[in-house]
Amino acid sequence: MSTTALFADVQNIYYTTRQAYGRQFNYRALWNRVSALGEIVTANAYAIDSGNDGQHKFQNALRQIGFEVKLKPYIQRADGSAKGDWDVGITLDVMEAAAKVDRIVLLSGDGDFDLLLQRISERYGIATEVYGVPKLTADSLMRAAGRFNPIDNALLL
Repeated sequence: MSTTALFADVQNIYYTTRQAYGRQFNYRALWNRVSALGEIVTANAYAIDSGNDGQHKFQNALRQIGFEVKLKPYIQRADGSAKGDWDVGITLDVMEAAAKVDRIVLLSGDGDFDLLLQRISERYGIATEVYGVPKLTADSLMRAAGRFNPIDNALLL
């Protein structure tokens, strides 16, 4: 049986599914789809912790599904902007997992991950897949993925 590492860019998917469909993403449906093709040996969900109760319930639901939830604190800057970027953390975890699995699945539309997917594909020869909202996923990321899976109604709540 093949092995899979699954990485979810929670903020990216929250905003893109809300913008494109006005709906939330169904992480359990994703889990079922990905696990049908092989054993999920690593599953990380990367989120920002602003401390609200609804967010904590969501994070606990992710844990119940099987994700390890990695959190960064929500940082409000003096100018009113916010910071909470997991790109480097996701990249480090993907690079580490790529040496140990047959497939990497990334849930994100962020084009910053295109070079990461190219590198792990070249270096380790493993399969790479991306799940993202088609009109809000970077073209470069779709091209870099061995397979692009569009988020559609079957993956929405």
